[in-house]
Amino acid sequence: MNQNGSITLFHYWNRLRDGRPAPKRSEVEPADIKSLLADTFILERDTRGQAVFRLAGTRLCACYGRELKGFSFPSLWREKDQRLVSRLIHGVFDQKSVVLINFEGFSRNGRSNKFELLALPLDGGIENPRCLGVIGAAEKPFWLGADPITDALIDSIRVIDPEKELLNNRPAIGVPSLVPDEIEAPDTISALGRARRIRHLVVFDGGREDS
Repeated sequence: MNQNGSITLFHYWNRLRDGRPAPKRSEVEPADIKSLLADTFILERDTRGQAVFRLAGTRLCACYGRELKGFSFPSLWREKDQRLVSRLIHGVFDQKSVVLINFEGFSRNGRSNKFELLALPLDGGIENPRCLGVIGAAEKPFWLGADPITDALIDSIRVIDPEKELLNNRPAIGVPSLVPDEIEAPDTISALGRARRIRHLVVFDGGREDS
């Protein structure tokens, strides 16, 4: 993970779940992650079994030039990537996977920017699976939010095992505490894993990419 939003949300989610596969949706307190809310989203499974936006932050909606609530999540990507994205998110729903997607977004006027997306499972019961996520832009060009992202291509995917994550030596950032007055500065997470290729993608299962 490279974006502070992904790192912060991962630490919050990991602390909240307290060893369980996923925390309950009701345990997530928006006030704890208020600095991230504009970039966060929640997905649910609709009556057709598709992953759709239940909620989306204001900056995300501005980035895509529309209200995302109710829209299909895989539809954000180019058609050739949609089936893979759908499978990954259903893995978050059903297997409580943690997924990190790096992608390039293309605007209506042909501009492009890199993004990082983190998808985390929430326990909403068998009938109501949920996914908590955040999308962070690698850079903040002047046009982002004014020239809508209309297309995207996946650069890489990492499927993360939180139990095997190792702390690295990157500078610590502030993470909301679940205990009042607790002061912590946790290290950031390094998504490490053995790699395998799926078409044009490199997938990591929680280890280290070999050079």
